[in-house]
Amino acid sequence: MKGITDDPELQVVTFFLVLLIYLLTIAGNVTIFLLICVDRQLHNPMYFFLGNLSILDISCSTITLHKILITFVTGNSRTDFPLCMTQFYCFSSFTSIELLILTAMSYDRYVAICSPLYYSVVMNPRASVVLALACWLVGFIEFVPYMILLLRISCYRSNIINHFFCDINPIMKLSCSDTSALELLIFTEGVFLLSVSPFLLTIISYIFIITPIMRIQSSSGRRKTFYTCSSHLSVVVLLYGTLFFQYLRPTTMDTLDSNKMFSLFNTAAVPVLNPIIYSLKNKTVKSALMRRTVLYFKKSKLKD
Repeated sequence: MKGITDDPELQVVTFFLVLLIYLLTIAGNVTIFLLICVDRQLHNPMYFFLGNLSILDISCSTITLHKILITFVTGNSRTDFPLCMTQFYCFSSFTSIELLILTAMSYDRYVAICSPLYYSVVMNPRASVVLALACWLVGFIEFVPYMILLLRISCYRSNIINHFFCDINPIMKLSCSDTSALELLIFTEGVFLLSVSPFLLTIISYIFIITPIMRIQSSSGRRKTFYTCSSHLSVVVLLYGTLFFQYLRPTTMDTLDSNKMFSLFNTAAVPVLNPIIYSLKNKTVKSALMRRTVLYFKKSKLKD
């Protein structure tokens, strides 16, 4: 398996950059997750789904970036075929689950803004858990057909994947078997069911959200209401924009080097930006973080 670059000097820079981003991803998402667990003001469906996003961001970064770090330290870039397939399945499933969780969060914002009196009834704890479990289950089931078709490929032109992790496009480029069934599956299920459908559901939710917001007479009231959705909307634009550029851009722009760059941004930059977006743009998270920080230092002083 090839890495991001063959230049030894760039490999050193890439290693430390990836290591820094990975550590920041772990630190940021673990902080958000623990904050949601311990702070009672964050015990509501929106932050419950945000906790799921934190787990998914950690998982996506770990499953893809670890090979870059291991290769630089050990010099061994080889990976077994079963591990390669497992990496593809886990990364694809986690990405699909993240899109579904973001869709569930858009529905949560729709209920909160359009039907606030029924919010506690519709988005009760049991409904939130069932919705999250459904996202995880569907995400893992969706890629079983891909695995079946990939495992049926019996001929490869080379055993070297020109990528830093096992993604479907580099694997298909190496195949000398008939991949028409896999390409059809990617076009039908991959594009429409896994990407476009969650995106359209999210857009529809925001269309219904914007309508009552525009009816608010005061501009400050409109800003305050829309501000509650701004963090989620920022993450949606960031993730979908990256995925669309990575997998749905024109074939004339589809080169292995550009694919690596989009993949690196998707697997490294997006997970580290998510907790930053939710902490900087969300007053509730910032106040909870400040509250817990002050409480921690008070307890430390009492112990001393």
